[in-house]
Formats: sequence, structure tokens, C-alpha cells
Amino acid sequence: MAISAKQVMELRNKSGVGIMAAKKALVASDGDMDKAMDYLREKGMAKAAKKSDKVAAEGLTDIEVVGNTAVILELNSETDFVAASDPFKDLLKKLAQLLVKEQPADVAAVEALKFDDGTTVKQALATTTQQTGEKVSLRRFQIVKKEDGDVFGPYLHQGGRIAALVVLQGADEATAKDVAMHVAAINPEFMVKEDVSQERLDHEKEVFKQETLNEGKPAKIVDKIVEGRLNKFLSEICLADQKFVKNPDQTVAEYVASKGGKLKSFVRYEVGEGIEKKQSDIAQEVQDQLK
Repeated sequence: MAISAKQVMELRNKSGVGIMAAKKALVASDGDMDKAMDYLREKGMAKAAKKSDKVAAEGLTDIEVVGNTAVILELNSETDFVAASDPFKDLLKKLAQLLVKEQPADVAAVEALKFDDGTTVKQALATTTQQTGEKVSLRRFQIVKKEDGDVFGPYLHQGGRIAALVVLQGADEATAKDVAMHVAAINPEFMVKEDVSQERLDHEKEVFKQETLNEGKPAKIVDKIVEGRLNKFLSEICLADQKFVKNPDQTVAEYVASKGGKLKSFVRYEVGEGIEKKQSDIAQEVQDQLK
């Protein structure tokens, strides 16, 4: 049957797909608008599956706190343009609320969880992928719990490019947020020196030893110099011993102690960290589109 331009535009407005995709759906559905919408939804799911080979290295992080439970998560897209879109941001917030409520064990267990409208997370991810035209995926999350006497310190930097979640024993929320801001800015690797593995310590000692010997320092003082450099290195990667970003005259642990608290834990997410981004070949992409 003949498909009118009015039908095509109506379906395009409802679905958000391109003109040719809307026309194809109407032709396949004999002009039935509802069936055409179903057709596009089905194709949207297929499109989402085909995008599994794309690298989603952009996105946003978020933190949701409810009582003594919090979640920190990272949702990825292929470009920062999509990460700034409303469908992406809406899904991120809904996921944060769902995760803190259901507290699943891992990412694999998240897909089967259902939102209040009955939609599964897997379906929601596929729908957002179809809406945005990019692969959207939940990369990671962590559930963090605290005791009644503890405080959470959540902080999002650069609109969610970086998230830091701190737990303090005692002190107050303002102090915890200050520490979270420090974590976001300075990016510590460990809480205290005792958390650093012996293997890592041995490696750094050897590096500092060779560096010191290459500088021509007298052999009798090499060990002392190495010890000093190792201690300085540890103070730079361990949160407790780092100079507090708001007051370098204090370490972070000293700042928290001055507020009647103690460091308990921290988590820091930065969008795309550890992901090797795919380098695009614009000329090749254009050629592929024209085939």
C-alpha cells in the first residue's frame, strides 16, 4: 500500500528515527502505526545488539545515598555529546536509585532488575542505545554501607566526570564532603601505607635505588636516601598522609581528626579510566556510510 508523507512524519515524531527508517517500518507493517512502532522497537533492540563491538569510553558517574547505604556508578556512552543528553542522564539517575534499593551483587545481576514500570535494565539500556544511536552500558558500580555513627561524603566533579564517595567515622557531612573533594582532585591510590602491597614496595625501592646510584650518590648513604624517597612517595599516594588540598599544612588524616573524625573508606570513579579508546578514522567512516 502507498505510504503518505504525513504517516512517515507522524511515525518519525513518535519514534525519533530517521525518515527512511520510518517509511520502511510503515511499509513492513502495511501502514499500521502501532505495528510500525513495534517494528522499530524490535529493530532498536537489534541495533543495540549490533553495537556491542563499539568502545563506550565516555559517559557520566553518579552517587545515590539512602540512609546507611550508598551507590557509586559509571554509565558509559561512545561520545560526551550523548552523555549530556536527557535520555542518558535520566537512565543514569534511575539506575542509581534502583541499585541503591536492590543492592545487586555485580553488573551481570543488574540487567534482570526491573524498574517500577516493569522494564528491565537490559531493555532500558537497549532503548537508550536506540534513542541516542550509541552504545550505552553500565560499566561498574559499588554499594557502600556505613554505621549509624558514620557519615557519607559524596561529591561529583565536572558534572559527573569524576565521582568520589567517602565514609568517615564521626565528624560531620561537611568534613566528609571536603575529603571527597580532595579525593576527586588528588586521586589517592590507597587509604594508608599499610594497604600498599609488599610487591609494590619492593618494586619502588628498587627503582629509587637505581635512580640514586645513577645520580652518583655515595654508597653508604644510598639506603637512607631511598628510605626518604619511598616515604615521600607513600605520602603522595596514600590518602591519610596526603597534604590536604584546602590546607597543605595538614595531612588529610590530621584534618579529619581535627573535626573529631577518622577515615574509614573511599571510592573514586573517573569516566573511562582504564578503557583504551578506539581511534576513529573519519575518512573510512564516511566511506562505510556510502556503501
